[in-house]
Order: sequence, then C-alpha cells, then structure tokens
Amino acid sequence: MTHPYNESPVNPLPPAVLVMFLVLTAVEVALLLGSRGIIGGPGAIGWRIGLIEEYGFSPKVMMWMVDTGQYPLQHLKRFITYPFIHGSFTHGIFAMVILLAMGKIVAEAMGQLAFVTLFFAGSIMGAVVFGLVIDRPAILMGAYPGAYALIGGFTYLLWLKLGAVGESQLRAFQMIGFLLGIQLLFGLIFGSNPDWIADLTGFVTGFIASVALVPGGFRHLIGRIRRD
Repeated sequence: MTHPYNESPVNPLPPAVLVMFLVLTAVEVALLLGSRGIIGGPGAIGWRIGLIEEYGFSPKVMMWMVDTGQYPLQHLKRFITYPFIHGSFTHGIFAMVILLAMGKIVAEAMGQLAFVTLFFAGSIMGAVVFGLVIDRPAILMGAYPGAYALIGGFTYLLWLKLGAVGESQLRAFQMIGFLLGIQLLFGLIFGSNPDWIADLTGFVTGFIASVALVPGGFRHLIGRIRRD
C-alpha cells in the first residue's frame, strides 16, 4: 500500500496536456519578457504583433485561398498556429486554465490522442466557420476554440453520465451556457467580439467528435436513441 506521506500533493497531468500547456506558457512568458525589455532587445516589444500577423488566422486570407484555389503552406499553417498566439498575457492565462482543467478530464477519460484530436479539430473548425461568417477585417487568435472543444468533450462525458443515472441531461450544458452568458455580458459592456463564433463552433465540434472518441460512444448513443 502507498503511504499517504509519499503521495503527490498534486494530481499528475497526462503528458499530452502538460506538453500543450508548457508550449503555450513558453510563448506567453517569452512575449511578456520581451515586451518588458528583459530579453530580445528593443525589437522584442513588437514580437507579439509580428507573431499575430504571421501566425494569426485571417478570414480575408482564407477567402483569398478559396477564391484563387491556391493553398500555400504559409497560410494553411494559420489553422493550427493561431491557438498558440494570444492578444495579451492575460488573454492566454484564461485559455490555459481551461486547457488544464478540461484537458485533464478529457485525456484521462478518452485518452491523450483524443485530447489532441479534440483541441486541433475544434481549433480548425472554429477558424473555418469564423472565416466563412466574418466579412470584415479580423484576426482570430488564442487557444479558446480548442479549449471550448475540450469543454464539448467534457459536456458529452457528463451527458452520458447523467443519462446513465436517469437525471436530466440538459444539466450537462450548464457550463457552456454560463460561459456564453459571460461572453454576452462582456460584449454588451465592452463591445461585441466575433471570436465567440469560433468558440461556439469549437464546442459543437468537440461535443460531436466525442461520440466517436469516447470509449463505447457509438454504443451509448445508439442505446439512447433506441430508448427514446
């Protein structure tokens, strides 16, 4: 038996979640230090803007690719690089908190491959829908669509659990309802931000994809449909 004094006070994170968190943290710490002149010299103050321009997702660029039929790697990469660039250190911190909390649950329940799949599927689909809907100059950045995809995965797990014990499965959507409500409130106070389109798309993508990724997901879904 493991002695209580030998147990770790912190629950270990799945390696994939830890690596993703460390990459996001490294980028934000470097940009923060650069903006304060601690590293990189005077030019480091513009690092964040330069990265946003180079790696952020632009609907204008996506529509250019669709219209011309040209898909250069320098622009395709934006679909998977924009989650690692945030508008500010604070902007990044909140995304990382969601990633750690939801990522741990999803990775432990579905597996680390499912965690990575949900994060990038949500990020990509969030960018695609954002690019199709937004018809004005805008830049999508940040890990939020991927993080919301993890919330979608968590919601599906909770949806299954509530169904199994005979409770109302609508309760599973309380978290996403609360988060969208907060975004709406901030939008009314500080002005609307179209990023919620990508976030909501990420959530829906994560919820739907979890049907295939969670162990026995299709079986649970088919059983639920038959009971209804």
